[in-house]
Amino acid sequence: MKGSWALVTGASAGMGRAIARALAARGVNLLVNARRENRLLELKEELYGKHGVRTEPLIFDIRDLKQCESAFKGKEDLISEVSILVNNAGLGRGAGPVYEASIDDWEQMIDTNIKGLLYMTRLILPHMVKRNAGHVVNIGSVGGRWTLPGGVVYCATKFAVRAITDGLRMDLMGKKIRVTNIEPGMVKTEFNLMRMGGDEAKAEVLYEGFKPLQPEDIAEAVIWCLERPPHVNIQELVVFPTDQVGVGQMYIHREPIGHA
Repeated sequence: MKGSWALVTGASAGMGRAIARALAARGVNLLVNARRENRLLELKEELYGKHGVRTEPLIFDIRDLKQCESAFKGKEDLISEVSILVNNAGLGRGAGPVYEASIDDWEQMIDTNIKGLLYMTRLILPHMVKRNAGHVVNIGSVGGRWTLPGGVVYCATKFAVRAITDGLRMDLMGKKIRVTNIEPGMVKTEFNLMRMGGDEAKAEVLYEGFKPLQPEDIAEAVIWCLERPPHVNIQELVVFPTDQVGVGQMYIHREPIGHA
């Protein structure tokens, strides 16, 4: 992968940032996307300082197709070189039942988790097809296989990611482009903070008494998939913490607080 180009969405924090770091450590040049410019500029400085790779921040909201297209203008020479696309950007909003949920939250999840992923794929994939080479990695969720109580719409968006990934692989049959869906369980990122409306106390409670996955765990999984021989495509990878055996709080084994 050394010397190649990758595009990682949602790279300002969590899994996206960890994936960008793992790619940079292998000499991959990066286009990193997020809305928080200061974080991407910090990441650019860090990755160049540690690994000497080129890092180009792309500041835009993937929910807005016009912003996506505008951000790519003038960068066609780099966009055309992208051989790894990591559709990582995604979020969950709200934890209540459908009959009490915010429709604004639904629209944000649908626009980010489904439409944003599709926009980025549509804009990058033609270049991969032209070169007949590339790898698309979608960050799905175990919520795309099993429904999470209080997460009907979030799970629906991740079921969609799974369907998009499978369909994309079929559309690309006969081409040398691999497509992977990585489906993490509980990962300690800003995800639960956003899902709980910014309430840090509520978000932290969800991680008490067990060790969740870390962003670096998922970054390692991404790298492992990317580094398989060209004739090997990891279609799906489901990754749980050891103490989580299903989707929902009832399926997480927790030690009592203060347990040695």
